[in-house]
Amino acid sequence: MKRFKYALQGIRVLFDKDHHFAVHLLFALLVAAAGFLFGLNTLEWLFIIGAVFIVLISEVVNTSVEYTVDLVTDEFHELAKRAKDTSALAVLLASLYAAITGLIIFIPKIIVFFT
Repeated sequence: MKRFKYALQGIRVLFDKDHHFAVHLLFALLVAAAGFLFGLNTLEWLFIIGAVFIVLISEVVNTSVEYTVDLVTDEFHELAKRAKDTSALAVLLASLYAAITGLIIFIPKIIVFFT
């Protein structure tokens, strides 16, 4: 039960430090609504859910790296910058994967919907 409590505290920490997490959650809700609207099949849902969670997990790890780097040094250090930049890149790559996955799944459905 204690570990679950710590995880919930982690969610609060994420919302306090990183507003991007809330943006990712908003997009996840919009994609889920679109999924219900277009009637995704099981395989499509698995790809969408996987893409969403990869982005959210990447954001959590990125925030963890930022906290750890900030704990180690308050001054500018090139290695600290590289750690933060590469963890931010992980979020960007995850977001690109999610966007590409969404486009592959939704574009054909949107085309059928409007024809």
